[in-house]
Amino acid sequence: MKTIYLDNNATTRVAPEAYQAMIPYFTDNYFNPSSMYEQARQTAHAIAAAREKIADGLGGVDPKAILFTACATESNNTAIVGTARGNPNRRHIITTSVEHPAVLEVCKEMERNGCRVTFLGVDNDGNLDLGEFIRALSPDTLLVSIMYANNETGVVFPIEQLARITKETDASIVFHTDATQAVGKLPIDLVGELLYVDLLSFSGHKFHAPKGIGGLFIRRGTRCRPYLIGGHQEGGRRAGTENVPYIVGLARALQLALENREQHVARIVKLRDRLEDALVNKIPCVQVNGKGAPRLPNTLNISSHYIEGEGMLYQLSEHGICASSGSACTSGSLEPSHVLRAMKVPFTAVHGSVRFSLSRYNTEEEIEKVIEVFPRIVASLRNLSPYWDAERNAPRPDAPSLNQK
Repeated sequence: MKTIYLDNNATTRVAPEAYQAMIPYFTDNYFNPSSMYEQARQTAHAIAAAREKIADGLGGVDPKAILFTACATESNNTAIVGTARGNPNRRHIITTSVEHPAVLEVCKEMERNGCRVTFLGVDNDGNLDLGEFIRALSPDTLLVSIMYANNETGVVFPIEQLARITKETDASIVFHTDATQAVGKLPIDLVGELLYVDLLSFSGHKFHAPKGIGGLFIRRGTRCRPYLIGGHQEGGRRAGTENVPYIVGLARALQLALENREQHVARIVKLRDRLEDALVNKIPCVQVNGKGAPRLPNTLNISSHYIEGEGMLYQLSEHGICASSGSACTSGSLEPSHVLRAMKVPFTAVHGSVRFSLSRYNTEEEIEKVIEVFPRIVASLRNLSPYWDAERNAPRPDAPSLNQK
């Protein structure tokens, strides 16, 4: 059975070109870049070249502003904890209630350690209230940390506007964005429209680089103390021997993502929209979460009322279709998605969410297969629901209202 992989917001396959670029640094050029002999200097040069390529891909920033990490989780921890360590006189953090756990849980830990944290809410479409954001800014605000795009719904936040408002209010407030789902999918220009962003996190395995490599952009002059201590690497900002092959793979994967990006995005949007329109038309009582907001081009989060997401995922898997019910980092939890709860998705649908996330490797044939299979899965599960009338293909009269929170 052929695998149809539609969980690219969780991770992506490594691009063959990135894999090929990495191979020499596992075999012939395996040297520690911190060593002094000529062979090691070649691996150090490879890191420098990769840093320049990534800096160019983020709008042409200073390569020295790119810090290599193991993943976006480390990048987010470094940004938040490092900023707090570097600016001890301020203790207020602003974030949102729909962040990835790699930000949300760090902010909760900072709150336990004495910081005041404001968790901004969202509306039913997942949008932030700009008025609420502006009112949250205060004289003791240290850091704003707001994701660029939501990993579950694909909703894109107005980071350029939020960062500008922050800096116009108080230039000393540090602005961080977790751009893990945005880099490689959306244009990122840190010397243009994102000029007011101080810190930006990203992870390679979201755009066809390997797992285990990420990055953090740190704008010059931003006070952010090192998170990992014990070595001189990365200009003294992150201790530990650099992962040379993965850094090389990260740079190559980002180059590939940016080559003909508009063409790739247009094709992915066409596939996503075909899937969305077909499922909405074929399945009664469904809703697209985040439909009324700007979204990532590859993401469809759809809830089917009166059934459980786990059942749908299990049956999709039997057909070789890989999808998810939300963040891969919380997939072991039986609790409904904190993102959908923040969006006030109705009680009848909050457990019935499935996220399909596409990549440039998906095909029309794969999407047509999902369109064929998924409505049958929903129908079969609803036949087991006490709230569903199979003969009418509609909710029973005594079923909970679709609008019940």
